[in-house]
Amino acid sequence: MKPSKVRVNLRETPAWRQLGERLRAARLSRGWSLADLAGRLHVSKGYVSRLECGKARPALTMVAGLGRLLGIETEELLIWADFLPDDVKRILCEHSGEALALLRESFGNRSHDLDQADAAPLAVREPSSHYAARLDLYELVHGDCFAWLDNRESNSIHAIVTDPPYGLKEYTAEETTKLRRGRGGVWRIPPTFDGFTRRPLPRFTVLSDKERLELKSFFVHWAASAIRVLVPGGHVFIATNPLLSHLVYVALIEAGFEKRGEIIRLVQTLRGGDRPKNAHKEFDEVTVMPRSCWEPWGLFRKPCEGRVQDNLRKWKTGGLRRVSEDQPFCDVIRSSPTRTIEREIAPHPSLKPQAFMRQIVRAALPLGEGIVLDPFTGGGSTIAAACAVGYRSIGIEHDLEFFAMARRAIPQLAVLVPNGDSTERAARGSLKTTGSQASLFG
Repeated sequence: MKPSKVRVNLRETPAWRQLGERLRAARLSRGWSLADLAGRLHVSKGYVSRLECGKARPALTMVAGLGRLLGIETEELLIWADFLPDDVKRILCEHSGEALALLRESFGNRSHDLDQADAAPLAVREPSSHYAARLDLYELVHGDCFAWLDNRESNSIHAIVTDPPYGLKEYTAEETTKLRRGRGGVWRIPPTFDGFTRRPLPRFTVLSDKERLELKSFFVHWAASAIRVLVPGGHVFIATNPLLSHLVYVALIEAGFEKRGEIIRLVQTLRGGDRPKNAHKEFDEVTVMPRSCWEPWGLFRKPCEGRVQDNLRKWKTGGLRRVSEDQPFCDVIRSSPTRTIEREIAPHPSLKPQAFMRQIVRAALPLGEGIVLDPFTGGGSTIAAACAVGYRSIGIEHDLEFFAMARRAIPQLAVLVPNGDSTERAARGSLKTTGSQASLFG
């Protein structure tokens, strides 16, 4: 007795169904019957029917033939048929964590978080699909932040959101010259790899004991100046890194700030995870430092005058703005690396993404009233975020080139829609027009 044949049904995923629907629509638009298309492909009519019903998967050669006959991009058909183009596959293999984070942040619906289905979302979608770059909301100052803080009236700033320098020398004239020439110094300039040029990173591990003491002294001085200009209850959001955050935190606490926690920016980076230098083959199973997958932002508050409710009434500060009536601001935020379109607008080595910055800047003013200060403006991401959410802000930058960069970039960054917009996508060429909407997917 002959063994019976077992028919294996392919799992009908949405991609398979949509592939079949696309093929059928393209065939009918040409007025072809199943037999017509089958004849041109030199296959059976039943095979074409199974393709359109999502019950068969076309081979690579068949995908190419379908694309030519039906006028559909071959790469698009490859993806519908669960084949990844070679260049996409290479990117996913070489930058798996970063690529997945970008895809999920940009297009996902948190379907991969099956174990957190009922949890509150860690990343907040933008409430608006349009942003206006109001030039009257912000002021840019080219100068030294210490001199500016010394001359500023006490109790006149309501929040500070900043990403300060951490090598102290990394943004000196000597080191920024090396950075712009691509010749190292304190900056690690990684090589181009398979056509991808990595961004420069400051090498915090090369700091000497003397430089670490100087770093602590820098933040002791800065914290004393900052607490004077902040109103009671005003918050400080300060970007750090796991290697040096303790030096910053101790300085702020000694100045009189209350530590209110940390904001954890979950982001896949290319920092760390390397094998021993010049011995990577000998110790191929060893990682010198863990691959960095998070960025800490210290959260501090100047002590309130009395109860929080009293402070809110008098100074408009003391708490953090809720995401919504039902959802408080959370201390873990999923984030992508800064997108290419933002880096093209402001090619600063430490530029933070607008999708993340707008969340923390918005939270900094609990009633949406007051002034946000960034004493280390860099490329202008904090000021652009404040502009986007409708807050007044002041940015200070001592480097003339970075100051000029921020002045050009802020109006363009402020109008970007970080999570994309499905109905209106502006071309990149229109980014110079501050009155028009721009999308990261444009």
